[in-house]
Amino acid sequence: MERITSFPPVVDKNSKILILGSMPGAKSLQMQQYYAFPQNQFWRIMFSLFDEGLSDDYQVRINLLKQNGVALWDVIESCERKGSTDTEIKAEIDNNIPDLIKNHPGIQAIFCNGQKAYKNLVKILGKEFPIPIIVLPSTSPLHTVRFEGKLESWQVIRHYL
Repeated sequence: MERITSFPPVVDKNSKILILGSMPGAKSLQMQQYYAFPQNQFWRIMFSLFDEGLSDDYQVRINLLKQNGVALWDVIESCERKGSTDTEIKAEIDNNIPDLIKNHPGIQAIFCNGQKAYKNLVKILGKEFPIPIIVLPSTSPLHTVRFEGKLESWQVIRHYL
């Protein structure tokens, strides 16, 4: 099994919240784009939250996040995995989340895209971290909550922006 590596963070001095996934899936790694798998609802949710029409252009997607104070990264720096599911992740190495937060003091809350990201993050930061850590329903199509239900849960990020 080959080792796969996540992407650099999408973050700048204006970032107010950090959204963390676990590890990019096979399609995202192939395309070198966060959430490239068409059935993943991450981008649809982001564009809906900010009342923008969905764009397939990756730079437009990244700009939407930055313009709205959203940083994006993954909890896992590298791992071994067959396919794209979190349950197949083995031999993982964590990204340096504490340094990212220290270097971007404007980040006031962390949101985890699903349980795997949350469980890994708590191992890194502990449960008593000084800024809120909120777990949200995964945007993956494997998490079978309907889009409207996911969008409703994800609305909470707007309170921190």
